[in-house]
Amino acid sequence: MTRTQVLIASPLEPELVARIQAADPRAEVLFEPGLLPPARYPGDHRGDPSFAQDAEGEARWRALLDRAEVLFGVPGDSVEGLAEVVSGLPGLRWVHATSAGAGEQVRTAELSPDALKRVVITTSSGVHAVPLAEFAILGLLAMAKELPRLIEDQRARAWPEVRRPFRELSDQTVFLLGLGEIGREVARLAKALGMRTVGFRRTKGQPPEWVDEVHGPERLAELAGQADAMVVSLPLTDQTAGMVDRATIERLPPRCIFVNVGRGGVVDEPALVDALRDRRIAAAVLDVFATEPLPADSPLWTLPNVLVTPHAAALSARENERIAELFADNLRRFLDGRPLRNVVEPGVYY
Repeated sequence: MTRTQVLIASPLEPELVARIQAADPRAEVLFEPGLLPPARYPGDHRGDPSFAQDAEGEARWRALLDRAEVLFGVPGDSVEGLAEVVSGLPGLRWVHATSAGAGEQVRTAELSPDALKRVVITTSSGVHAVPLAEFAILGLLAMAKELPRLIEDQRARAWPEVRRPFRELSDQTVFLLGLGEIGREVARLAKALGMRTVGFRRTKGQPPEWVDEVHGPERLAELAGQADAMVVSLPLTDQTAGMVDRATIERLPPRCIFVNVGRGGVVDEPALVDALRDRRIAAAVLDVFATEPLPADSPLWTLPNVLVTPHAAALSARENERIAELFADNLRRFLDGRPLRNVVEPGVYY
């Protein structure tokens, strides 16, 4: 039996490689960790940027690429790496990207329609739902309970004689922009806190479990005044770019806590900065930004009602385990000729 050649092209723990190999005997997994840049932390899919191969290593890596029909990971986790393998490997049939937002890499790589027809590209969408949802809830609680002020008072050894009550999230309304696995997990956790959950998505249909009602994005600005909190978990596509526009932000109530764990380009960032600076909304917790790394001169760094994190909320010690499980399931589907999960749709890039 001729086995399908699967190359591990991203740093991955050997025990997880073994799980992928055990997933189906019809696949042969090619794995030479010495040819991959070493991971700097769990879930580092790019690896140490200072890593360099000698001529022999480069030749061995090239030979493995030429054999590959399937890639686990994009070499270098980069647009350039994706473009190179898709255009330069005629035997390649499928690339599984380790990021959830790999559709942006596909768009930026400007792959030809023929290339996208020949090579299926899938993402790891969904594997980050738990850590991102937990982070979103952390953000809502931190700002509702005024955690930045509490930390400042602690450092100042302040014990105010006049103390003010904290806000509760129970009975508050949270808007969920995006009802994929992240949005639905946020809804489940928010329900445990007693919140009303209102979702926004393109597709019609009954609200999923834990979601009280669903609307189309065209109603977002109209209903924005009801949002005690807003959690964005959308990818960046032509349809979502700038969805949270200035008109929507200006209709948010002063009590609104804004959380973004999706993509920065979904939000009109200057409008958000204006609203936060003028205290027209309560606070923001932001893991993603229009430009990354966030420029040093961005006012978001210093606004007292903003928590900035460096696009790290999805990181988890279990991330690679979940990605490997998703890939193993897709590998069996691929070998069976069944539809794959999380296929990037050309033109939509999601």
